[in-house]
Amino acid sequence: MKRFVYILLSFALLANVSSTYGQIGVISPQEANAQINIQSDKTQRPVVLDTRGGYKDYFRAHVPTAHHINFGTLRGTDHGVPVQYLPDDLTAALLRRAGVDKDRMHLIYATGDVLPNDEVLSATMVAYVLEKFGITNIQIVDGGLAHWQKLNLPTTQEYFGNPSGELPTSMNNDIGIDVVELLKRKDQPGTVLVDARPHNEYIGEDDIWLRKGHIPGAISFHWARLMEQDNTHKFLPYERVKEQLEAAGLTADQEIIVYCGTSREGSLLRFYLKHVAKYPNVRLYEGSWKEYASLKQYPTETTPN
Repeated sequence: MKRFVYILLSFALLANVSSTYGQIGVISPQEANAQINIQSDKTQRPVVLDTRGGYKDYFRAHVPTAHHINFGTLRGTDHGVPVQYLPDDLTAALLRRAGVDKDRMHLIYATGDVLPNDEVLSATMVAYVLEKFGITNIQIVDGGLAHWQKLNLPTTQEYFGNPSGELPTSMNNDIGIDVVELLKRKDQPGTVLVDARPHNEYIGEDDIWLRKGHIPGAISFHWARLMEQDNTHKFLPYERVKEQLEAAGLTADQEIIVYCGTSREGSLLRFYLKHVAKYPNVRLYEGSWKEYASLKQYPTETTPN
């Protein structure tokens, strides 16, 4: 009887996933756990991806059946500019090796807690890469591992390796934008360029960047404004932030181009606007500030817009 009730509950949770979140979005830990356990055939279970940069964190504890894919392995230095996305053939090989598959759901998580912990950005960056490579069933576990453990859901230290996956035959390159197209688009009517970094970096009060400030015309909207204060991996409902977004000029009728320092912060802001707020036209400038700052022929500014 208990097993029957569990199965009914699991199916109810699965129905809630498809009706509430769609194919790319956010999933609760309880729903994710049900997804992992409902399929006895491991080839049909969701692909669970632990995207944390610290491999020792994976060794300490991770979600059952989670395959560790360090987000940093998807980027490297190119023409002297650090943390650029790898060529597509190399990325595709890494994704297939992680079990990413065109026919399966992908559950992605990192960790959370409070700033300066920002590993949720690893989850949204990997989600962005999967979406770019044509994957259409992606769910980020809301609250990450921190919330998972708070709910006393199971963790393990056992390693898990997915079988090699099969990627879609076509990519979704339109979700990104390069610097050439950025410069053509950013000043067009109906286009908003938004910087997802902390405000001090936006106005050039930092010790990080080669050049200070932001791309001329960009507005500032720090990604953390979209997350719960006590868990930076937990997304605020759209109704809680709708007024803030609209006050900043980020509305569904605009073409929105997002960037940040290296594209991780921008990936979260894009994920939220596109897949939580359901804005139709949101793109990520992949090179972001680390690339733009190296292109000294292009101007910068420090005055807020």
